[in-house]
Amino acid sequence: MNDSGGTRVAVYIDFDNIVISRYDQVNGRGQFQRDKVHGFTRADKSADPDIAEKVRRATVDVGAVIDFASSFGTLVLTRAYADWSAPVNADYRGQLVSRAVDLVQLFPAAAYAKNGADIRLAVDAVEDMFRLPDLTHVVIVAGDSDYIALAQRCRRLGRYVVGVGVAGSTSRALAAACDELVTYDALPGITPTAAQPPATGQAEPGSAPPARGSRRTRRPAAAATDESELEPEDPQEVATRLLERALRLGQQKDDADWLHSSEVKSQMRRMDPSFSEKALGYRSFSDFVKSRGSVAELDEANPARLIRLNPALAAQ
Repeated sequence: MNDSGGTRVAVYIDFDNIVISRYDQVNGRGQFQRDKVHGFTRADKSADPDIAEKVRRATVDVGAVIDFASSFGTLVLTRAYADWSAPVNADYRGQLVSRAVDLVQLFPAAAYAKNGADIRLAVDAVEDMFRLPDLTHVVIVAGDSDYIALAQRCRRLGRYVVGVGVAGSTSRALAAACDELVTYDALPGITPTAAQPPATGQAEPGSAPPARGSRRTRRPAAAATDESELEPEDPQEVATRLLERALRLGQQKDDADWLHSSEVKSQMRRMDPSFSEKALGYRSFSDFVKSRGSVAELDEANPARLIRLNPALAAQ
């Protein structure tokens, strides 16, 4: 965690993005659009109880997101962008207002309820960075690739950029554009939810992707080989390879066998901002390293917690 003594944080939430992505993660890809959740009202006595249960299970814990953002320093502004007249968003207004979140009203300007949140959010964020020169951190709560340019601009202006997105709906390129990226499931207090299989009637592989309900599927159907459509890799194997690469790079750079644990973790985060040992099921980075005995050795006798590449691998 960063030192929060002199850090000032701005939080920008693309609320439609996070709500739609979470619903699709819990209930199946594209289900938000199929279930017509945008206009769903739980208070309506004639409301479909099955949809109501789906909405309940996919409820976003806004407090967990804001608490995570506050771990970086003092929150100087927090804004959420959405069409707050939509019932599915209106249900969150009390929760958001109680956490001093500014609600920015956006009205749909085109079909599929597209409200231009990405443009308004980006314009506000850039303006705030010039208006508040002491702003040190920018937290973008969205997984849309539309925010890549914003993340890059924030970093060029010297801000530390943190992304928060829903697993399975977060652009890998956005993760690379941030200094750090965490999935919603990995936030403290959130119970991880496995993505559900496609619902009956959903498009089969190779057919056109579903409509704009899921932010993952906004790319044209012609981009069938896009990385977001490929079978995801085992995150444990990805993390193991990441650790090995970080150790090899560190040893080449410092010309030393043993490296400081903090330096190795920092290098891993620079290579993959989405890396988190807690998201992988480990209480600490040391526990993560110890679980990779075939790749790394940890010297716990040294107070500095030194790590080196397994000699058998180093010789290769």
